[in-house]
Amino acid sequence: MDSKRILKFLRQVMANNNRPWFQEHKPEYEIVRAEFERGIAQALERIVSFDPEIAHLQVKDCTYRFYRDTRFSPDKSPYKNHFGAYIDAKGKKALRGGYYLHLEPDHCLVAVGNYWLPTNILTSCRNEIMANTDEWLKCVESAEFQKYFGSPVSSSFKEPTNVSSWDQPQGFGLEKLKTSPSGFPKDWPYIHYLRLKDYCAWHAVPNDFFEGDGWLDEMERMFRAAKPMMDFMNAVIDDYE
Repeated sequence: MDSKRILKFLRQVMANNNRPWFQEHKPEYEIVRAEFERGIAQALERIVSFDPEIAHLQVKDCTYRFYRDTRFSPDKSPYKNHFGAYIDAKGKKALRGGYYLHLEPDHCLVAVGNYWLPTNILTSCRNEIMANTDEWLKCVESAEFQKYFGSPVSSSFKEPTNVSSWDQPQGFGLEKLKTSPSGFPKDWPYIHYLRLKDYCAWHAVPNDFFEGDGWLDEMERMFRAAKPMMDFMNAVIDDYE
């Protein structure tokens, strides 16, 4: 993937986010979009080798419109400043966890898991963690998982926040409760996993990460490391979809 060209164009969009400029440079947009989609096609081919559930997906099932929906946003910029793809066996709008690739100048990342869950499903996931704690710990406390995504147990975790943490180098859980969830024992030794409001794991990568084809190997290692966690959660979530 020619990520250098893609990110160069995105920087230009960030500096000129208006329709006249975009229309003038639309031929370049078509080129970089096609280049991004080529990369996603490669990612799909690689991921299906260890997750056959996504075999039916095509690139168009995973990518998003570049045009922003500004109807309910104070930011009226018409275009996004990134390219993203969400690879999920049940589609981009599914609740179950999937794989996410994000290209944005100085904010590229690889992520896996689910971003948001309704309270009833989240409660079921928490109950599953308590009922099968040993299996859960094998998923999220393995050396490979923590190498790429870390743990919600950290000094920063003591400062509760409901603000997205994408800017951190790596992480597990974008949003956390200020206290223990209602109905769960506060003194449970692994309560930090129950305080999570999502089970999304991410790893920030440098701007040149996606350049060429070598990134596919590292992407696969990250996704393989996180897949047991995602499978654990999807076994619960799939009962609701």
